[in-house]
Amino acid sequence: MQIITINTDGGARGNPGPAAIGVVMKAGDWSFEYSEYIGDTTNNVAEYTAVLRALEFIRDGKCTPPEFTQIQFMLDSELVVRQIMGIYKVRDTTLQGIYQLIQTILHSQPFTATFTHVPRAQNKRADLLVNFALDSI
Repeated sequence: MQIITINTDGGARGNPGPAAIGVVMKAGDWSFEYSEYIGDTTNNVAEYTAVLRALEFIRDGKCTPPEFTQIQFMLDSELVVRQIMGIYKVRDTTLQGIYQLIQTILHSQPFTATFTHVPRAQNKRADLLVNFALDSI
């Protein structure tokens, strides 16, 4: 059994403004990358959407990772990490909806997930995917 490391990032040009997400998943020799323009929204919505999309891909079988029992999320958004971990309350109603979807998926799957805040320099590939999606519109 392996641990899947998932780096996610979201960003908006202007806040709110055109926004996109980037997801990078790795486990041993296996990897999966995804970027998507998500319309006009805020930075925080984009950050949350990146985490949600990664979980949806795994839940829905849209990517085929090796067998795993743990996911380690790496985000450069300390706010999102602390909110998902329950350290901070989620007060924004839009974020509350996405937060609930994330929690529902996390509690319905046979894996455990951890969330770690990392410096932006350790999240370069996910950030690059965000900018790729934004530059493509």
